[in-house]
Amino acid sequence: MAVVQAQSADRKDETMKWVAVVDDNTANLNVAGQILSKNHIRVSAMRSGAALIKFIRENRPDLILLDIVMPQMDGFETLTKLRETEKELGIPEIPVVFLTADEESETESRGFEMGVSDYIRKPFYPEVLLKRIENVIAKQEKITKFSEEAATDKLTGFLNKVSANERIAPLCTSQNGLLIMLDLDCFKLVNDIYGHDMGDRVLTSFAQLMRSSLPEKTVFGRIGGDEFIAFCADMSDDEFTAFAGNINDGFMARAKELMGEDVQIPLGISAGAVRVPEYGTDYAELFRMADKALYSVKQSGKHGSEVYSDRSENTDSAMTDISTISMILDERNIPNCALKLDRDAFIYVYRFVLRYMKRYKNTACKLLFTIDKDSSTEVCESFGEHIKYSLRKSDIMMQYKKNRYFVLLPEVKAEFAEQVAQRICGKWAEISDIGISYELEIVSPD
Repeated sequence: MAVVQAQSADRKDETMKWVAVVDDNTANLNVAGQILSKNHIRVSAMRSGAALIKFIRENRPDLILLDIVMPQMDGFETLTKLRETEKELGIPEIPVVFLTADEESETESRGFEMGVSDYIRKPFYPEVLLKRIENVIAKQEKITKFSEEAATDKLTGFLNKVSANERIAPLCTSQNGLLIMLDLDCFKLVNDIYGHDMGDRVLTSFAQLMRSSLPEKTVFGRIGGDEFIAFCADMSDDEFTAFAGNINDGFMARAKELMGEDVQIPLGISAGAVRVPEYGTDYAELFRMADKALYSVKQSGKHGSEVYSDRSENTDSAMTDISTISMILDERNIPNCALKLDRDAFIYVYRFVLRYMKRYKNTACKLLFTIDKDSSTEVCESFGEHIKYSLRKSDIMMQYKKNRYFVLLPEVKAEFAEQVAQRICGKWAEISDIGISYELEIVSPD
């Protein structure tokens, strides 16, 4: 018997509950259908376990009422096959309530051990049938809500790393498509320059753009701070390439909306993908291949995409010519500001610069800026950004203490160094009444 649909006139209402009823007895199906549809519950009726399994591959009811005693495949066998199918498809388990005329406790015990949510006796009593369905669905909704909250990255709404792996792995064994990995280029600069609040807004905007750029059934995950994964069924290589190009353009446009048209950070995405099942069905291996393709994009200058192929394994050996390495190391992604380093990194660069100055008989200048010691951490960090964007790319700086910044200006004469310090303090005074003092020292070749 084909699936029978019984529903009230307001079927399109998304709040309407949906129950699948499986029973080889047509009279039972009719009775259940009448009771449920009169109470605004959508009903799908089937006469066999096999019909249910076929139905589940394309549909997601809120609850299944499953008769135990049926020919060919009884309720217990059907439940086992149902759970296998759900795992294969990578979908959450649908709650099942057994229908039975059996009064034996052994039958109930076996059902509960297999994970059924409840039992309903036949013949049906409308009030009991409705109340038990209501209770099971309400309980399932709470469980689903808690599970989704635990599985979801709160900022983007995507699955977190663990949940994404759990959801995508079975899809790689059952569907054709692309496993995609994405990494945001130069995103750290957003946090460094504009702060973490703006960084969160940029990530949220990117997630919205990504969700709107791929088919509805795509599974999305956030696996790191600015790293994402997705599984897109039936996506071709050309479609992936087009997607990567469009999202690069769209992402930069949204970044300008958030940070202003004059934003200098070259934001974009690097994307790598692997075809499934052409390169296998093992998720861990497919993950490695997609990551390899992503790495190849990063090494080639970012803001692009690549689909994994056998030649991707030779990426490292291919990227050895001087022009390619120079392209990777060039400064097109460096903002027009001083280089701010942590103390350990600064020490090495500082010593190298001083050796260079001595060797080539050049001069340099050291500046130490001190902020009022009672200033907040936010004020001190803000002044640090002010210094950073007031200097040249060739200048280096570090935050020595909470309220102190040490700056090295290569190839600067004493009179110009004084002008630089005064300009930094003067511009700061225009936007803040927090006091700043500085010390200056010239480094000569001797």
